[in-house]
Amino acid sequence: MATEDEHPSQPDIAAMLTDQTSACKTARDAIAAGGEVVVWDREVPQWMVAGIASTRLRWSLKRGLTTLGLDETVEILARHRDEQLRTGIIDAADRSWFFTLYFDATGTELLACSGVKRSPRPSMKDPFEP
Repeated sequence: MATEDEHPSQPDIAAMLTDQTSACKTARDAIAAGGEVVVWDREVPQWMVAGIASTRLRWSLKRGLTTLGLDETVEILARHRDEQLRTGIIDAADRSWFFTLYFDATGTELLACSGVKRSPRPSMKDPFEP
């Protein structure tokens, strides 16, 4: 039988989502509604995740996508230069939102959360319908 020391439990992500960004409440709601949460064990350099967040913000603004906390996340990540960070995601059960989580190197402090609303996929028109 495995002990708790052998298999540490995943932190309570919903409890960690306080008021870091404006996306936190919606992300908590997504978890409560059955959204899938994945947190990676691997540390990555701040410049990498900050660059991805900045690119995602520019891309979203250019395409008119609805975002939550993405601009705040870019600002928060800029304050953590030269640090290693961990990341994770929340995929809403209804697939309407996708959230990215940013943690300190230990994964014990949630630094930021951003969300991007997925655009509904256009339905395929029946080729036999007039």
